[in-house]
Amino acid sequence: MEKLRWCFLIMISFSQAFGHEDMSKRAFVFPKESDTSYVSLEAQSKKPLNAFTVCLHIHTALSTIRSFSIFSYATQKNANDILIFWRKDKGYIFGVGGPEVLFTSSAILEAPTHICASWESATGIVEFWVDGKPKVRKSLQKGYTVGTNASIILGQEQDSYGGNFDAKQSLVGDIGDVNMWDFVLSPEHINTVYVGGTLSPSVLNWRALKYKAQGDVFIKPQLWS
Repeated sequence: MEKLRWCFLIMISFSQAFGHEDMSKRAFVFPKESDTSYVSLEAQSKKPLNAFTVCLHIHTALSTIRSFSIFSYATQKNANDILIFWRKDKGYIFGVGGPEVLFTSSAILEAPTHICASWESATGIVEFWVDGKPKVRKSLQKGYTVGTNASIILGQEQDSYGGNFDAKQSLVGDIGDVNMWDFVLSPEHINTVYVGGTLSPSVLNWRALKYKAQGDVFIKPQLWS
């Protein structure tokens, strides 16, 4: 009995641990609407952020059906310290520290789409790139600092730190190539990432990703090159 109990505790510890692997040419697949399926990511850097860039691929048919979360970065002080969200009939929502700006778009094409979003505290300038093309720059949260000890979630939008999910905001589709830097990428660097190049991400690195999947989430080959 004692041996069985010990083995059970070991299994729990492994199930709660973050995996660490090269996710090149693979994607997380969320096949159905849910409030229990998501992926937690562990940041390589734990320091506060005064600037950042997030890039990723998304493949979904949801954009004309309902709103959904793309990237949710919560801290103890703010459940939406960084948020990338699709709002139906509006476009891409990009939030830092709570306040948000809208980058208008009628729909996400039913094809793999590449997104990059950046922000810097010094000027408050935000940039949003879709398939290598920039939207008009906007301003948000000048002087703000994004907090530490982040809960980073794919597939759901956090209404509280690490949870309080809504199935009607969940992603149905694929997401991959999620990388994050602690500085603003230049237009040249954005293009390099868009065409498949690498720039040694400092916060999240898809080629050395620390993650934990919960619920009906599957790892499959990417449907994009």
